[in-house]
Amino acid sequence: MGETRKIAAILVSDVVGYSRLAGADEERTLARLRALRSDLIDPTISVHHGRIVKRTGDGSIIEFRSVVDAVRCALEVQHAMGGIFLRPRAIDARQGAFFCLAPGGKTDCLHPLHDRGRRPLC
Repeated sequence: MGETRKIAAILVSDVVGYSRLAGADEERTLARLRALRSDLIDPTISVHHGRIVKRTGDGSIIEFRSVVDAVRCALEVQHAMGGIFLRPRAIDARQGAFFCLAPGGKTDCLHPLHDRGRRPLC
């Protein structure tokens, strides 16, 4: 019998210039990132039925059942962060989504079907 696979929408996000921000003020940058995750990013992921697969320091890999949910989540986070971008030393998020064919029950995508990782979603 063949291996069970599923189509997944993956959203990848990280902080633009994280090393520069952390180098200038590591404590403040980490506190701001934690606050953004707990107050905005993580609740928005939940609302759009996402599942955090992996945290990568300043970034995340999130799985969604639908690309519509992934893009809506990314847009909502970007719009909510819009006012934050205007402040000095702003935290700017870079996000990209792609579809992949993933082995059932596993989190690694083996065969990307459409890569949007280098193009902005909004």
